[in-house]
Amino acid sequence: MNRIILVGILGVTCLTQAGWAQAPQTPPNSTAPPLFKGERKDTDPNGRTVEGTVKNDDDEPVEGAIVKLKDMKSLNVRSFITKADGKYKFSSLRKDVDYELKADLRGLVGAPKILSIFDSRKQAIINLKLEPPSKDSEKKDADKK
Repeated sequence: MNRIILVGILGVTCLTQAGWAQAPQTPPNSTAPPLFKGERKDTDPNGRTVEGTVKNDDDEPVEGAIVKLKDMKSLNVRSFITKADGKYKFSSLRKDVDYELKADLRGLVGAPKILSIFDSRKQAIINLKLEPPSKDSEKKDADKK
């Protein structure tokens, strides 16, 4: 048993001395993501941003609405919960992908909007409006059951 431990320690020591067991070093000017949460300083300079405000029927900003951004290529979804001013923002978006935006809050839904690959704006503004579900959508849901 002691020999196994000794052989293991010697093996690791030899590998470390030879440089094989070292962790890869990050160059000083690397754009690696930070090891803590917060806004990244190395956002894609070629990417784009979409932002806007979620409003209700009375045209007032909605706090606590969930805005979902769906990547139409990979089908990944990112979410943002609006603050008191009703604003949302998604950054570092690819230019070669369409994105679908939807907002909802406790039964109120917004019509989906698309950020298209043909929209060349680096910073797009897409405002969303929450409305009660229509009678047609309620009837369709009832027919499904």
